Amino acid sequence: MASLGELERSVMTLLWDSTQALSANEVCEQLDEDLAVTTVLTVLARLEKKGMVHRERTSRPHRYSATASREEHTVEMLNEVLGTAPDREAVLAQFIGSVSEDEAAALRKILG
Repeated sequence: MASLGELERSVMTLLWDSTQALSANEVCEQLDEDLAVTTVLTVLARLEKKGMVHRERTSRPHRYSATASREEHTVEMLNEVLGTAPDREAVLAQFIGSVSEDEAAALRKILG
């Protein structure tokens, strides 16, 4: 999975937080930066090429939505990182050792 730049992360956050697909103009308006719509369109096109954004082409303007939830994306990143580790168990042990008590309790609950 490709890494995301700062502006790409900002756009993805907007798409993940939205309950509906957004146009490039709507994304541009919601960003806290002074950007041209063409810049936002370029970012959306890059995210589409990375497989992170779906573009609805049935209407004008095109509308964009995330192809996966934020949680699904995070799991993909975690699996990618774990896949590069020569000792996955050691990485998991280090991670578990670094979580808070509340997070440890949530892990115990999930693992049953």
